[in-house]
Amino acid sequence: MLPAFQSFHQTMKVILPDQGVRVMEQGQGTVGDLLHEIGINPLEVIVSRNGKLVPEQAAIGGNDEIRIIRIAHGG
Repeated sequence: MLPAFQSFHQTMKVILPDQGVRVMEQGQGTVGDLLHEIGINPLEVIVSRNGKLVPEQAAIGGNDEIRIIRIAHGG
């Protein structure tokens, strides 16, 4: 018999520029909040949420998959 109420963990998967992966349990926030929390300069990366590029002000949370991609500089 299943319980009447089941709690569901919402975890956000964050793929870092070095291909490391963090699984984070957190509430809603923005891309900028996340970058600040993990110590990454937003001017050095682009970020995708569930496969689509998003700006620093985009809301994230829940079961999102976030990929942080370092920008290559050169000339």
